[in-house]
Amino acid sequence: MALRIEPGSAHPLGATPGGGVNFALFSAHAERVELCLFEPGAPAESARVTLPGRTGDIWHGFVPGLAVGQHYGYRVHGPQEPHRGHYFDPYKLLVDPYARELSGPVDWPAWGEEVAGGDRHDSAPGTPRGVVVDDGTFDWTGDTRPGTSWPNTIIYEVHVGGYTRLRPDVPAQARGTFEGLAHPHVVEHLLRLGVTAVELMPVHAFVDDAFLVRRGLRNFWGYSTLGFFAPETRYLGERGRDGFKAMVRTLHQAGIEVILDVVYNHTCEGNHLGPTLSFRGIDNASYYRLAHGNPARYRDETGCGNTLDVSHPQVLALVLDSLRYWAEVMHVDGFRFDLATALARGVNGFEAQGRFFSALAADPLLSKLKLIAEPWDVGPEGYRLGGFPPGWAEWNDRYRDTVRRFWLQPGNPLPEFARRVHGSGDLFDHPGRGPWASVNYVASHDGFTLRDLVSYEQRHNEANGEDNRDGHSDNHANNHGVEGPTDDPHINALRARQARNLVATVLLSQGTPMLLAGDEMGRTQDGNNNAYCQDNEIGWVDWSRLAEEDELIDLVARLCRIRAEHPVLRQGGFVHGESLGPVTGLRDIDWLRPDGQRMNDDDWNAPDARCLGMLLSAPVASSAVPGAAAGEDVLLIVFNAAAHVLSFAPPRSARFAAVFSGWRCLLSTGAACLVTDAAVVVPERSVCVFEPVMGHTRT
Repeated sequence: MALRIEPGSAHPLGATPGGGVNFALFSAHAERVELCLFEPGAPAESARVTLPGRTGDIWHGFVPGLAVGQHYGYRVHGPQEPHRGHYFDPYKLLVDPYARELSGPVDWPAWGEEVAGGDRHDSAPGTPRGVVVDDGTFDWTGDTRPGTSWPNTIIYEVHVGGYTRLRPDVPAQARGTFEGLAHPHVVEHLLRLGVTAVELMPVHAFVDDAFLVRRGLRNFWGYSTLGFFAPETRYLGERGRDGFKAMVRTLHQAGIEVILDVVYNHTCEGNHLGPTLSFRGIDNASYYRLAHGNPARYRDETGCGNTLDVSHPQVLALVLDSLRYWAEVMHVDGFRFDLATALARGVNGFEAQGRFFSALAADPLLSKLKLIAEPWDVGPEGYRLGGFPPGWAEWNDRYRDTVRRFWLQPGNPLPEFARRVHGSGDLFDHPGRGPWASVNYVASHDGFTLRDLVSYEQRHNEANGEDNRDGHSDNHANNHGVEGPTDDPHINALRARQARNLVATVLLSQGTPMLLAGDEMGRTQDGNNNAYCQDNEIGWVDWSRLAEEDELIDLVARLCRIRAEHPVLRQGGFVHGESLGPVTGLRDIDWLRPDGQRMNDDDWNAPDARCLGMLLSAPVASSAVPGAAAGEDVLLIVFNAAAHVLSFAPPRSARFAAVFSGWRCLLSTGAACLVTDAAVVVPERSVCVFEPVMGHTRT
């Protein structure tokens, strides 16, 4: 095929339509770049032409007459010198890092041997191609970001493919797609719960690793990115890319934000023996952090074989361009950064004031979005919980483990438990940060589901094909007497109560609560705590339990309503028991023992202490808070992990008694609470929430 090509422009990077298509690709060390054009589904290119223009390290060319829908890729010529960090190989067709859409997945049998290069095997038949798209045709009229403040945020972590795959009232062709997530019945469920944001597990185009394909498995979670601009093709429904945009618009109309879990710390190309699909063949020495003294190998600070070098100006630009694309063009509201420590590594290790953070802080759009860090990687000094800059929130695994231990393990973690439900001030009480910076959770995609946490003590990951060696070995879990399913009604009742205790603690703690999708329906993975490769019933949400778990769903919804109605649960700053309520004279926070007295050092360290009261008071602008005196919101939360009923004496000062007649129970995760003049009776192993009763008649 004869093809006319002009020098075109170096910007923007990627494939840009308009009277033809302009192509631009960064490579600092290439010697020549060939553009390859394909007919859809064809194993080989219909045309191949050298990009004629080079501006700095950008190779570019313009092809008149090409249009939206054109499939393309690159072959990049240069030295095959691993000892210098170069893996150029023109036999490998390469995916454009700026491609807005990919033609499909990697076809490993057609792709060839899984080696870094040099085998003279043409990979084009098995490599996805970029697809030229026009992003200006979707009608965003009327779309408005919900703009939920951090203190008012409740996150719901969702896997797009697994969430609706088994939802019977979603049309079959929409299940497991963006369109399925936007189905009215699904949105209705989200609204019933009261969550304010969905955090979508990776939706950037990713690869089913070859070793998984050989086992008959797939990369279910998606933490193996190939394209940072292209949506994963398996999540596209009948509307294609517009289905993602329509999903965002629909969720925004419901007041729900969309946060993307993004993986910029590594790519799908693995270590030096991995496949050459894109970055390695385009400019390995620029894109990746290479091992000191051995550029043929990578600095693997992610545990995934390689680490992107975000300190490189062009790689940083790639990450920022990708983030802006999803924010500006796709209208998402924030990002959760996988292994975020790796993104801030420079020559001196983790740099809290480095280029990555500075660039985000200076960006007029990105700086206003929700930014969440997974605050660790596997490199030296990679655990950085509490160390991210102002404006960032962080997944708090210390919260997760402490709350699990409090409810499910013997011992006395009371001081640590109090720190966590207080918002982890020991970690986040710094200028520019508040309790909301702690993303509190007890279950996420990585680990046991809520139901499995109270049903298993050991991981059961045999289906992963790794001899049950993968996944966390220390889960702070409790099977309550039997490993896995049981018909024993007493064990099942206790498990259900403990699950309620765990989710109630998350939603009643200071900080940003996060729930794992399906936990409200008793979702199980059969004890698999690392279901990264289980794109099947193990990993999918089972909606058949919707009616069976109505009580748990209602509890989650009620907790979300209580949180929304009581500002004292959503404070923007830390409280330390210093300020007094304007009506009651109560301190903004008090820790109480069962007799109603403040905890002292001996109480905190008592080996048999299993109960803690948290008394909260906060000024409010009006008396609109249910049960609150004008100008003050007051709640008493009792966490009773003891295996017996406790009598708890709420405070009744003279100022308090002048306004309130006593207390009433808003919520109990166990049996009904008994409230008397002198005390409240707290059921065994339960969370109870009490509010003051106005006037002089208890209701």
